[in-house]
Amino acid sequence: MTTHELNALLETTCPRLGQGRGDGEPLVAPIVQSTTFCRDGLDSDPEHKYSRESNPTVALLERALGTLEDAPPAVCYGTGLAAESGLFLTLLRAGDHVVCSRALYGGTTRLLERIFFGLGVATTFVDSTDVGEVERALEPNTKLVFLETPANPTLDLTDIRAVSALAKRAGAWVAVDNTFLTAVLQRPLDLGADFSVYSTTKSIEGHSVALGGAIVARDEEQLEALRFTRKCTGNIQSPFNAWLTLQGIKTLPLRLGRQCESAQRIVNWLVEHPATARVNYPTAPGFAQAELASVQHLGAHGAVVSFELEGGAERARAVSEHVTLCRLVEHVGSVETLLTHSASMTHGGVPRDQRELVGVTEGLLRLSVGLEHPDAIIHDLERAFRKTAAREEVTACPVSV
Repeated sequence: MTTHELNALLETTCPRLGQGRGDGEPLVAPIVQSTTFCRDGLDSDPEHKYSRESNPTVALLERALGTLEDAPPAVCYGTGLAAESGLFLTLLRAGDHVVCSRALYGGTTRLLERIFFGLGVATTFVDSTDVGEVERALEPNTKLVFLETPANPTLDLTDIRAVSALAKRAGAWVAVDNTFLTAVLQRPLDLGADFSVYSTTKSIEGHSVALGGAIVARDEEQLEALRFTRKCTGNIQSPFNAWLTLQGIKTLPLRLGRQCESAQRIVNWLVEHPATARVNYPTAPGFAQAELASVQHLGAHGAVVSFELEGGAERARAVSEHVTLCRLVEHVGSVETLLTHSASMTHGGVPRDQRELVGVTEGLLRLSVGLEHPDAIIHDLERAFRKTAAREEVTACPVSV
């Protein structure tokens, strides 16, 4: 299937996910906000018994997420980190080893270093942009290779197909955090990975109103194992958050399409601006993995851009305090444009030497492009750049926001 054909399929499929179709059924799926479900007798075995194990609304979301990747129903969790915890608890035991991307979300680093290390699971963090380095890190007891591509916030890319092939030869599972691109722009399972991992809180839900996480896979046995772990640990997604996420999925391809177009315009502006020292995005000049991006991504490269400012930490902090349209938050993938100072926010708990090793410098800012007009976003950034450079007031944004 070509990228155009896939986009057309997803744009048609997503608005219809979770819809009722039978005579008299509601068009929009209802929220089943019940903790427990009735039985006809002691020998009955209904699909849903207790919402800690499964719930009709959550099940609709799980089918929708599976549909997006030609997979069985996903397994949904309360947050993205809950999904990662569920994956690690299911696959790993004391004495096992994980190979993990060095450039990734700080919460994943904490989870592996501070929680699972104490449970006897060792992790080797590698520059996964170098497939050879991944291969050299594999050990006889390696059970999982965990990749984040694009990486947060540097947008470093890992060749999923190449890493999956060598991990399979070593007998290890491969999981890919696909939160930034979603199945609309990247399909890890088609590239050989075993698990697609998501914080559905981000682009999938898209409106900053519902926490959630999910794991998508095609191996039914592994999916059942994940569901059993989730039942035991009690970290299933809530029905209301699942319902909100279902509503977000309906516009996912359209939102991402517009956000990618705007992100490209902003990248073009940033690379020409004298205030920027470096721009991280697959189409930015000098991006080391542009060729991989053109093959691995499905026609576009996402809504997240990161850039480093001339003037380093002081300038980055000042700009973050002078934007008005862009909101300063720890979040990506929403309809609003969001700005994050990664070193002090998402990666604040990661030691400075580790942050800087992967490019998360004190002068780096991450921009999650929303649905506002791109000219308004550019004007807001320009205003902040000028104000922090010249320390002078500038005119208000001419675009109505």
